[in-house]
Amino acid sequence: MKPAVFFDRDGVLNQDTGYLYERTKLRWLPGAREAVKEVNEAGYFAFVVTNQSGVARGLYKEGDVQALHAWMTEELADIGARIDAFAYCPHHPEAIVEVYRTSCACRKPGPGMITSLMQRFQVDPVRSFLIGDKHTDVEAATRAAIRGYLFEGPNLEHFVKNCLRNR
Repeated sequence: MKPAVFFDRDGVLNQDTGYLYERTKLRWLPGAREAVKEVNEAGYFAFVVTNQSGVARGLYKEGDVQALHAWMTEELADIGARIDAFAYCPHHPEAIVEVYRTSCACRKPGPGMITSLMQRFQVDPVRSFLIGDKHTDVEAATRAAIRGYLFEGPNLEHFVKNCLRNR
């Protein structure tokens, strides 16, 4: 078993501009790509867990989310970093797109995305943690029985180094 860092996406890895799905609008936060590389070099899995209710609201498609994540993967590879898996929740209880209208365990603060990745990759929960920018992210971590850290800026690489030192 191997430890993992679960990153929220919008507000942690990139600027939260609201319903982001276009790569031309993605702006990496300071130290974000380097933080992922730090996690890789420390021997941890690096995962992204992100609520994407824009799909449920009909603003974009799941394919748009997947395309953005593929592009982010390429951007990270440019500096020798990688995300081991992306997980996203397209659901919302008040969805406009009926197929996505549900209250589910994967939508944070539910732990579903985290626990699913933990099972799929045989993650060590004792040494794993989540970094999010909202209290619902930290609550999802708590519900998944891992530590959660609230990131408020300014530099994710420095933040991650401190988190790794304290593990």
